[in-house]
Amino acid sequence: MNCASCPHKDCYDGKDCLDSKDEITKLYTEQDINLLKTSTAIESRYYMEKTRIEEIILFSEMMNYEKIGMAFCLGLEEESRIIHSIFKKHFKVYSVCCKICGIDKSDFNLEKIHENRKESMCNPIGQAWFLNKKKTDLNIIIGLCMGHDLLFTEHSQAPVTTLVVKDRILAHNPLGAVYSKYYRDKLSI
Repeated sequence: MNCASCPHKDCYDGKDCLDSKDEITKLYTEQDINLLKTSTAIESRYYMEKTRIEEIILFSEMMNYEKIGMAFCLGLEEESRIIHSIFKKHFKVYSVCCKICGIDKSDFNLEKIHENRKESMCNPIGQAWFLNKKKTDLNIIIGLCMGHDLLFTEHSQAPVTTLVVKDRILAHNPLGAVYSKYYRDKLSI
């Protein structure tokens, strides 16, 4: 099965290519269905009308979320401050930067960017730990590094959504590599 290469996408019209509809339908819990109903309502009511930030606010309000967590990269400190100010108009917001606890990279024998100086590591498990202690209803990733986002998501007790994907080269727009013929050529796509 390779949906990305399928020219027809007959599933859009109800075809079950895997013959697994009944089996997969049973996987959805009541909580899953509640999340699905809320996200589908936003999609149908505001299709092509709302930004991702606005959708997060609408979704959180519809889910009756009160506490929002923000796990952000220190490199996006200014953007995170602005996003925090937007969300705090609607929710109690807790934010935590990636360098929480100031753990030295050498404590885990991690590679450094600059070998001859002290460097604190990114601490996605610490970020999740902090937000878990605050009992957030939803956690938002803002530019965590590749891999750190995986650890944060794995350790977060609240559902996680991504607002910003880190891409230092393309101004945090990873699809720029797909939209640009020059990058597609570079990536041999």
